[in-house]
Amino acid sequence: MFRGLIILLLITTLSGCGYNTLQSTDENITATWAEVLNQYQRRADLVPNLVNVVKGYAAHEKEVLTQVTEARAKVGAIQATPELINDEAAFKKFIAAQGQMTSAISRLLAVSENYPQLKADGLFRDLQAQLEGTENRITVARNRYIAAVKDYNITVRSFPTNLTAMLFGHKTKPSFTVENEKSISEPPKVDFDTPAMAPGQ
Repeated sequence: MFRGLIILLLITTLSGCGYNTLQSTDENITATWAEVLNQYQRRADLVPNLVNVVKGYAAHEKEVLTQVTEARAKVGAIQATPELINDEAAFKKFIAAQGQMTSAISRLLAVSENYPQLKADGLFRDLQAQLEGTENRITVARNRYIAAVKDYNITVRSFPTNLTAMLFGHKTKPSFTVENEKSISEPPKVDFDTPAMAPGQ
């Protein structure tokens, strides 16, 4: 019975020191990060089809096509696991690779402005719409992750929960910085209403 009272007292003390808050906010980060990864994977899955459609009309745009393919390969080479958020260096590398992917996709879509037949292709338009929708979902998922990390990091740094965090090895989690947020926050856009110029004009 005495042992049971000690355990009860310990649980009550930990609850008062933010142990439960640390657990719930940590779980929220895991869930929101999983959604970020899910949306990034969705985008990566669209890229090969997009490249193939563009290649059908603009095969000589080798540099742009290669850049997109290489950017996708870099993203795929990084193990996108839930544990990624516990390694700040790996997290930064992953986010940088995603930024390169966004930039490469934007250049690929810009190429279509020179090819009226490509812009009129139904599959291209469908892929472009799916891509824009995915970019929007990435933005939403990323913002939820940022909010979850903010809540967790405040808990880890605040007294007295910071003592509990140190006791159980909880550390702050990395989030998106202003620099990488700026580089990947704008979804690629193609204005289909703008008159296209012929190649070489």
